[in-house]
Amino acid sequence: MSERQQRFSGSGPVREGAAFNEAALAKWMAHHVPGFGGPLSVEQFKGGQSNPTYKLATPGRTYVLRRKPPGVLLASAHAIDREYRVIAALHATGFPVPRPFGLETDPAIIGTAFYVMEHVTGRIFWEAALPELSKRERAACFDAMNATIARLHSLDPSAIGLGDYGRPGNYFMRQISRWSKQYLEDEAAGRVAAMDRLVDWLPNHVPPGDETAIVHGDFRCDNMIFAPDQPEVIAVLDWELSTLGHPLGDFAYHLMMYRMPEVGVSGLGGVDLDVLGIPAERAYAEAYCRRTGRDPQTLLPHLDFLIAFNMFRLAAIVHGIRGRVARGNAASAHAQAMAATVEPLAERAWQIAGGQR
Repeated sequence: MSERQQRFSGSGPVREGAAFNEAALAKWMAHHVPGFGGPLSVEQFKGGQSNPTYKLATPGRTYVLRRKPPGVLLASAHAIDREYRVIAALHATGFPVPRPFGLETDPAIIGTAFYVMEHVTGRIFWEAALPELSKRERAACFDAMNATIARLHSLDPSAIGLGDYGRPGNYFMRQISRWSKQYLEDEAAGRVAAMDRLVDWLPNHVPPGDETAIVHGDFRCDNMIFAPDQPEVIAVLDWELSTLGHPLGDFAYHLMMYRMPEVGVSGLGGVDLDVLGIPAERAYAEAYCRRTGRDPQTLLPHLDFLIAFNMFRLAAIVHGIRGRVARGNAASAHAQAMAATVEPLAERAWQIAGGQR
């Protein structure tokens, strides 16, 4: 088992500062979750760092609870209600997400807003190279991930009740503005030279053309549950960053694994893709284009911008974690380790912006 798999897999006792009134939750579930019956026992998943995530076990069924973290938060962060809304809409289409059971926005119940969904049993891979699998299985799982994100981007937001889930159009400029603003305003986290350069560079290099689709915002292998015995994605998790946006931006975030520096997020740097059965970056991008009926020339010439943009965005998110650590809202060792990755992420993004593979 890899170090990341060991660190993030499974659940355990609720961590210090993350406990809540379990009796109040059980009472809420009795009124809002069909078929619920106690007693209820609560553990906390090792993953789910941004929004604390809990395993709720009863004699008859297991559930998952996601909640806002306690403490002072940035206004746009940890939008539990949006996360629940997109899961509910996608579940109705048959897209692989957990079944949602209920959302509570009143913080009086357990201290913060939360929602409850089904617990999906399967495999989560925490390393992008999927070292647990054989070459054949690995290739099939990469194909399943590719097919899943292509399926997401092929959905019509308006047709499934998400036409107002975000502002259509001008996605890259809006995202660059949003994350630049969040980065610049978080004084507790400090400034980073490469981030400052990217804040200036990115708005001047947005590729032509515009599209709108439902975008996940954090589509990577450890935010998916695979079937226990076959290469099939049975649930996509962690929709906190989802919105309406440009599908190529979302796909390039997923593709970013090919160029990820050695930081807390797993990547494919230094691995022999042919030996492992993993498609090359270009081949993987072309497979996505075939599945979505897209001309590859709308994607391939713009990959450096798209990946630099996404790495900047990830660095801005991690910069926010650094700010929470500085303000005392995120004290875990993992949060502190992530906070240290802002510089290498930003520096790699700046390299890619200059055309360095």
